[in-house]
Amino acid sequence: MYTEAIRSKPVTVATLRRMKANGEKIVVLTAYDASFAGLMEAAGVDVILVGDSLGMVVQGRDSTVPVSVDDMVYHCSMVARGSHLPLLIADLPFMSYATLDQGLRNAARLMQEGGARMVKLEGGSEVLGFVRALCHNGVPVCAHLGLLPQSVHKVGGYRVQGRDEVSARRMLDDALALQDAGADLLVLECIPAELGTRISEALEIPTIGIGAGVDCDGQVLVVYDILDITLGHRPKFSRNFIAGQEGGVRGALEAYVRAVRQGEFPAPEHSF
Repeated sequence: MYTEAIRSKPVTVATLRRMKANGEKIVVLTAYDASFAGLMEAAGVDVILVGDSLGMVVQGRDSTVPVSVDDMVYHCSMVARGSHLPLLIADLPFMSYATLDQGLRNAARLMQEGGARMVKLEGGSEVLGFVRALCHNGVPVCAHLGLLPQSVHKVGGYRVQGRDEVSARRMLDDALALQDAGADLLVLECIPAELGTRISEALEIPTIGIGAGVDCDGQVLVVYDILDITLGHRPKFSRNFIAGQEGGVRGALEAYVRAVRQGEFPAPEHSF
């Protein structure tokens, strides 16, 4: 077992800030039930994300859009019962924060009923007011820029974002504005590695990459992808960590933790 990664105290927002300051990589994985959550805690994962990706990998849908708040509360509560040390983040699903009051109620549900200790939402300048309201009410926030899965029908598919200087600058400005609004963490998805480096160096809060290069402060993947059980196409930014592992699922989780901690993942072939 990768014992160096195992913690004795719960991971907090302050823990993640210290890790960024010390140059320690942050290890994040998605989970949707208690069993996987327990295995991730034992492997030394720092943060567990209950992602609305469950719509695709658990429910068999073609996007995250149909996922409901009830779905998120249900799966988050299971993960909360299976793990205690990793920081638990839950996605606010599509249209669950279309208005300020609606968003605050749903964030409260994820924390009170689901056991989340942070909520994640997609978007840049258009969600700044909501981020401020969450922070004013004591809700830790993880923002999300780059490819936004909830907006996939609007942008025309799963495409790399921020390739030109105008859109890259806009994303950097959005990242700084989200930080100023009170966001505690930022996920960067499907952007050029150079832009991932640029944003990570500009921010005081940690960045978590998924197809955003090795210089982000941490990495996240969908657990089904690293275990090679995702049906259909697997994204370029993912890697099969179970292949060749004698320890099966446990060995794959430990290998992922090790690779992120040591800066071996993502490699150039997993980046844009």
